[in-house]
Amino acid sequence: MVLVFFIVIFSYLAGISQGQLRVGFYESTCPNVEPVVSAVVREVAASNQNIAPVLLRLHFHDCFVQGCDGSILIDNGENAERHAFGHQGVGGFEVMERAKAQVEAMCPGVVSCADIVALAARDAVVLANGPSYEVETGRRDGVISNLSLAENMPDVSDSIQVLKAKFSDKGLSEKDLVVLSAAHTIGTTACFFMTKRLYNFFPGGGSDPSINPSLLPELMATCPQNGNVNVRLPIDEGSSDAFDNQILQNIRSGFAVLRSDASLYEDAVTRSVVDSYFGMFSPFLGISFEADFANAMVKMGRIDVLTGFQGTIRRVCSAF
Repeated sequence: MVLVFFIVIFSYLAGISQGQLRVGFYESTCPNVEPVVSAVVREVAASNQNIAPVLLRLHFHDCFVQGCDGSILIDNGENAERHAFGHQGVGGFEVMERAKAQVEAMCPGVVSCADIVALAARDAVVLANGPSYEVETGRRDGVISNLSLAENMPDVSDSIQVLKAKFSDKGLSEKDLVVLSAAHTIGTTACFFMTKRLYNFFPGGGSDPSINPSLLPELMATCPQNGNVNVRLPIDEGSSDAFDNQILQNIRSGFAVLRSDASLYEDAVTRSVVDSYFGMFSPFLGISFEADFANAMVKMGRIDVLTGFQGTIRRVCSAF
């Protein structure tokens, strides 16, 4: 009996140490975590209509640096990861602290900040009338935060070859690149990210020739040369408030606002993915942008996660 007892205990601990993400990870330890996080996101959205793209972007930026470990939330001085150049404009930190505080009051020391980021991103997508999906949980929080580790973030000025390489390094396919980039269907960008594309595009200077001539004057009017680089404009021309595939149609028509989005139509593989959502027989072939986006989000949420005995569970998301 003693031997059997130790075998059972050892097997249980071995399972924890190996660790796996799964839907319902907290069903016995903190069963109400998802409703609590959802409620916080809805409360914030009531006074901040832009919070959905902010929380979606926060999850993306967290996962692309050291994996989905909540490291972007740490605020431990000027060298903290969140201050990296590649994380410019990333926000939502106060929402994570608010959700974490409520979760801690209910289930102290149980739920990771990394999981709260992933859950909040899903809730943000749903708020924007995007697809709902089951979020795998069981991540643990990282113990390293350094801005130098965020040097290889995907950038709006990256070529399609560089973007494909950066996504491939994270185990993501060309299809994942397209549908995750299409998260730009909601949200805004700053003129800061448009200056080179509008006025000093390489090679030769001037404007990016891939911009549709009917869109160019509008972009220049919003972001004049030597103007205020902090002025914001919608990323999805004509449909910035709705989560839909209009941004992919814009990419096909030369109405992509960001250079990185436009580049998706310059590569044969990514172009075929974009076009696949507009084929005559796409609905009959089961091709769904919403379903593919949901699958890509789940896949992204698995990048280099810490589970089991790895990492830690922070009591405050911004501090080790």
